[in-house]
Amino acid sequence: MKISEVIKILDCKVFTGEKDLDREVELGCGCDLMSDVLAFIKPGSILLTGLINPQVIRTVEIAEIFAVCFVRGKEPTEEIVNMAKDRDIILLSTTLPMFEACGRLYYVGMMGGYEVSR
Repeated sequence: MKISEVIKILDCKVFTGEKDLDREVELGCGCDLMSDVLAFIKPGSILLTGLINPQVIRTVEIAEIFAVCFVRGKEPTEEIVNMAKDRDIILLSTTLPMFEACGRLYYVGMMGGYEVSR
């Protein structure tokens, strides 16, 4: 699905990446632990998180994630917005809690971007 569809489904506010809203994203993951993002999330996923700090941007850049949606109405600081712009990372925010936001995306067909070794 396109990022523009994610925005409609989650009723998101857009902070960066307005020119890239037609970009396709097939996988999503809700996570606040950045070490888990590095260890398990597949490149190209959208990350849903309640964590607001510059480490999120550094982590998604390393993990090759191009979109972040902050949940529970959290909004990025100016520093985070500038970091995301410099790295071409799309930043969104929704008032939905993480559980509901992930559930809505799963309901419309988005698959999880989380890989666990068993």
